[in-house]
Amino acid sequence: MKIGKNGIRKNTPDAFEKATDKIFNQVENLTVTIQQIDREMVENRVEDLVINKTFNGLYVQKTILAYLAEFQHKPFRLAEPSEESVGIDGYVGDVSYSIKPDTYKTMGRLSETISVKMIYYTKTKTGLTFEVEE
Repeated sequence: MKIGKNGIRKNTPDAFEKATDKIFNQVENLTVTIQQIDREMVENRVEDLVINKTFNGLYVQKTILAYLAEFQHKPFRLAEPSEESVGIDGYVGDVSYSIKPDTYKTMGRLSETISVKMIYYTKTKTGLTFEVEE
C-alpha cells in the first residue's frame, strides 16, 4: 500500500497522476473551446433563450391554464411579475400554479421552495401531457 501526499492512500501507484492528467486534458480542451466563442455566438444564444424558450414556455403555460380553466369552468390568468418572482406562473380561479417541465422533478438544483400547486408537463409528438399535484 502506498501513501500519497496528505497521508491519502493510493489504490494504484499512479492514480493521482492519471486523474490529474485526465482533468488537465479536459481543462486544456475547455480553454480551446472558450476561445472559439465569439459575440455572435453569445447573441444567438441570448436570442434563442429570450425569443424561443421564453415564448414557448409562456405558450405552454397559457395552454395548460386555459385547459384547466375550461375543465373547471373558471377564469384563468397568467401571473404578474411580482407573482412570478415567488414561483407562480398563473391562476385558475383563485388557485395559483407553478408550471414546470417534467424534467424539473429530477433536477438536483431544486433549492427553491415553491408553495403553490405544481403542474408538470411533457411535450409529446402530438402535443402536451401534464399532471397536477394534489
